[in-house]
Amino acid sequence: MNNPTPIVQGLIPATILTGFLGAGKTTLLKRVLSEAHGQKIAIIENEFGEENIDNEILVADTNEQVIQMSNGCVCCTIREDLRSTLSDLAEKRRKGELVFDRVVIETTGLADPGPVAQTFFMDDEIAESYLLDSVLTLVDAKHADEQLNTRQEARRQIGFADQIFISKSELVSAADLDALKHRIKNMNPRAPQSTVHFGNVPISQVFDLKGFNLNAKLEIDPEFLNADEPHGPHDHAHDHDHAAGEACDHPSHKTHHHAHDDDVKSFVFRSKKAFNPAKLEDFLGAIVQVYGPRMLRYKGVLYMKGSDRKVIFQGVHQLMGSDLGPKWAPGEEKGSKVVFIGIDLPKDVLMQGLEQCLV
Repeated sequence: MNNPTPIVQGLIPATILTGFLGAGKTTLLKRVLSEAHGQKIAIIENEFGEENIDNEILVADTNEQVIQMSNGCVCCTIREDLRSTLSDLAEKRRKGELVFDRVVIETTGLADPGPVAQTFFMDDEIAESYLLDSVLTLVDAKHADEQLNTRQEARRQIGFADQIFISKSELVSAADLDALKHRIKNMNPRAPQSTVHFGNVPISQVFDLKGFNLNAKLEIDPEFLNADEPHGPHDHAHDHDHAAGEACDHPSHKTHHHAHDDDVKSFVFRSKKAFNPAKLEDFLGAIVQVYGPRMLRYKGVLYMKGSDRKVIFQGVHQLMGSDLGPKWAPGEEKGSKVVFIGIDLPKDVLMQGLEQCLV
């Protein structure tokens, strides 16, 4: 059992839980709420629909905006905008009227997590009270392909995620599950994937993931980084050869017939050369102006001319921030690595533009 993490500087950690209708968000939430982890959690639901946290764990009538639960947790419905609900909760916590350690925002199945995440960065009052920890996305294995094919919201939810949980995997074949994982990985190589049964997830995979922290550890799936040109599920680079006509049973060659050209894609820029700081700032500023609405998440560790420290930067849509990271260690190979996840981003424009910012 994890001990609750002490709250840094009094900031309230916040988690955004997203996923398409029927993926099991509520099941996961109930599971988290009922686990004895010693934390009091405030749940903010975007709406009370069919699938809300049901009455067995609520102790009050749902006409109120904030409901105290039988286990000391708090539940809110959003009748107005998220900003005022968060502000209201933080104020009640400061006055001692409500006691809670963290907030989980359950979005509606059709929600784009982008504006929800931006709330934590754009509003000073919210930024002074809360620390956005991560975006969790639930994916229903049985219906995922159809949802990803037809609904951009579902693709955006994948692109935004810091952690992906695949539910209902027992309802599909191993081959289909593998193909789905490949597809998701091409859209978002940053987010670890795990299959969950009936919301049964260790709390360590749900809270304190630090997905929005500016840290020098840039988690990108290692297998993904081995790929030369990660466009589709069958573009993995392989270091094994076959004689002409020889069959290959290499596992990642078996997904050829599942090629999807999703509009949410990711790509990685790498260079051993240093960036010219002024050029890079101008270029990124311009890119964000033009493509910001299509840039879901981007994150990087940068090697800057004239600095003995790593520069860490990340962004959500048009909002971009950077920070000085640790010093380059003696003998450490310097270099930059940036991952972009977005909707139909012009890869060549970004790659060439970044190249031109190098010293």
